[in-house]
Amino acid sequence: MAGSTHLQKMRLGASVLLATCVTAVIVYMIAGWTLLDSVYMVAITVFGVGYGEVQPLDDPWLKSFTVCLVITGCSSGIYTLGGFLQMIAEGELHRALGARRMSRGIDQTNDHAIICGYGRVGQRLVLELHDAGVQLVVIDQDAERLAEAERAGMFVIVGDASQESVLMKAGVQRAKVLATVLPADPDNVFVTLTARELNEDVEIIARGESEATERKLLRSGANRVVLPTMIGATKIANMIASPTLESLIDDSQAFGRLNQDLGLFGLEMQELVVEPNCELNGATIREIELTGDGGTVVVAIKRPNGQVLRNPKHTDTIATGDVLVVLSHHEDMPEVSRRATRQQEAMVYRGTRYEK
Repeated sequence: MAGSTHLQKMRLGASVLLATCVTAVIVYMIAGWTLLDSVYMVAITVFGVGYGEVQPLDDPWLKSFTVCLVITGCSSGIYTLGGFLQMIAEGELHRALGARRMSRGIDQTNDHAIICGYGRVGQRLVLELHDAGVQLVVIDQDAERLAEAERAGMFVIVGDASQESVLMKAGVQRAKVLATVLPADPDNVFVTLTARELNEDVEIIARGESEATERKLLRSGANRVVLPTMIGATKIANMIASPTLESLIDDSQAFGRLNQDLGLFGLEMQELVVEPNCELNGATIREIELTGDGGTVVVAIKRPNGQVLRNPKHTDTIATGDVLVVLSHHEDMPEVSRRATRQQEAMVYRGTRYEK
C-alpha cells in the first residue's frame, strides 16, 4: 500500500514538472525567443545549473514568470525525487524491520520444533505440525520455498542448517525437538552432529535412505531415524502378507491411494511387466534392487500362472511375463521401468543371433 502511495507521488510530481517545463517553453517562445533558446533556458533554470540568461530579461513580467518557473520546477522535481527515494528507503526499512521482528520472535520461543529442510517431506511435516499448533522454525536454503511458510505465519531462516550460526539463530539451545529431513543423507548427518554439539538434550529425528545411514545418524546423536523407503516397503509387505494381496494389486483405487501416501516420502510403487528379452529377464532380485541409488525394493512377484510370491528373496530370478510390484524413489523408477521393457542388445555371428 505504501509503495502504491509513493508511486502516485512520483507520478504527480513528474506530471507537474513536465507541465511546467512545456508551459515555460511556450511562454519564452511567445516572448520572441527561439525554440532552442527557450528549451535551454528552461533546463538551466529548473535544474539549477544557473549559467545565466540566454537573452536579457528586461521585461518585469518575464522576470516574474522566471521566478515562478524556478519555484515550481525545482519543487516538483524535488517532490518527484523524494517519492522515489522514500519508496526505496521504506522498502529497505521494512525488510530490516521484518528481519528484526522475525529474529526477536525466534529469540522469545522455547520448547519449539526446528525443521531442517522444506522439500516434499519437510513441507508435509510442517503442514501437519502447524495444524497441530506446534511452534515451528523452518530452515532451508531456498528463499522462495520458505516464503510460503512465512506467509503462513511461521518463523523461517534462510541458510545451511549444518552451520552452527544458523542453528543458533533458530534457537536450537532452547528447542524441544529438531527434525532434519534434507534429501541428502550426508547433510542430515552433518546437521545431526552440529545440533547435538549445541544442545545435548534436544530430541533429534533424522531422515535416512539406508540402514548404513541409520547407523551413522544414530552414532552422530540422533534419537530416532526415519527411513521412508523401509517404512513404505514394510507397509506394502504387511498388506501383501495379508489375504487381500490380490485385491491390492487388482484394485486400482487402492493402489492409487497407497501411492498417494508413499508420495509424501518421495516414493512410488508400480507394477512392471517383464517383457521378453528385456534386461531384467533372468535377473535376480538383488540386481534389480541395486538400480539407481539402492532405493528400490521388489515387494512382490506375480507369476504368469497367478501365483504371487510375497517378500521375494534376493536370489529369486525374474522371468518373462512376471509382474513386479516395485517400490522406489521417484527419480529411480524410470530406470527400473526402462530395464523392464528395453530389449537386450544382441550380436550376430555368422548368421546366428546371440544375446549379450
